[in-house]
Amino acid sequence: MTVPAVTTLRQTLATALTENTTYQVFAFPPQTIMANSVVVIPDDPYLEPSNDSWATVGPTANFKLLITVPMFDNQGNLQGIEEAVVTMFNALFTATENDTISYNVGQVSQPQVLSVASGDLLSCEMQISLVTSWS
Repeated sequence: MTVPAVTTLRQTLATALTENTTYQVFAFPPQTIMANSVVVIPDDPYLEPSNDSWATVGPTANFKLLITVPMFDNQGNLQGIEEAVVTMFNALFTATENDTISYNVGQVSQPQVLSVASGDLLSCEMQISLVTSWS
């Protein structure tokens, strides 16, 4: 398996997540966040070198996937965000099967209201870490 470079990792991750036709996927925060989207955002810490030999050992890159769905009634909100999370797990699983990405999913935050220019959305964040290369 080829390890994606730090310089192309956000796009590699976004491409892996576009296996579905339900959600728009952005490799960087867009000007306007919309419903039914997934946004790849660097997490903190962003890059974690595994030792002091930067040229030979790839770092771990940490991201948050901001998952958004429209606001409906309580049942619709929760059902939509749960389906979105399952869709993201399935897309990552498919990407791993195709040897395009190797990841470690961390916690998924509780759903919460996100007020943005496009209106109120229900959102959650999924933590994800990937091994990458310096090139």
